[in-house]
Amino acid sequence: MPKTPDQEPDLATAPALRAQLDELIQREPIFHRPELGTTRADFDRLTAPDYWETGASGRRYSREYIWSILEQRYATNPPQWPEKGWAASEFHLRELAPDTYLLTYTLRQPDRLTRRVTAWQRREQVWTALYHQGTVVTPES
Repeated sequence: MPKTPDQEPDLATAPALRAQLDELIQREPIFHRPELGTTRADFDRLTAPDYWETGASGRRYSREYIWSILEQRYATNPPQWPEKGWAASEFHLRELAPDTYLLTYTLRQPDRLTRRVTAWQRREQVWTALYHQGTVVTPES
């Protein structure tokens, strides 16, 4: 029987990608892992020069804009993981090109549920985020 649009697809990460998946799970949710850094220099290492993201609102944000917001936020309220009431689950990894991967997951927060996607690239043994997007999941009516 075919699946309807509201049913979850069968997602399974290829066994050959398990090591990369495990490494990337430790980097998400992006910008909420204090062990990866909380300064502009840290964000510079974490993201590609042309990094950008689409927020859950649908708005597009530049790397520079995100950095400025994170710098302000972390100056007064450093991140911690897991954040109270947050849970990340349903991780899936797909290889898009050599050393370039698409990571998807679900993030449950106290006030909303989102599906997340981050494009990651491994350059000289360093993970770099290329793009990130969050999409709000609305409750079924």
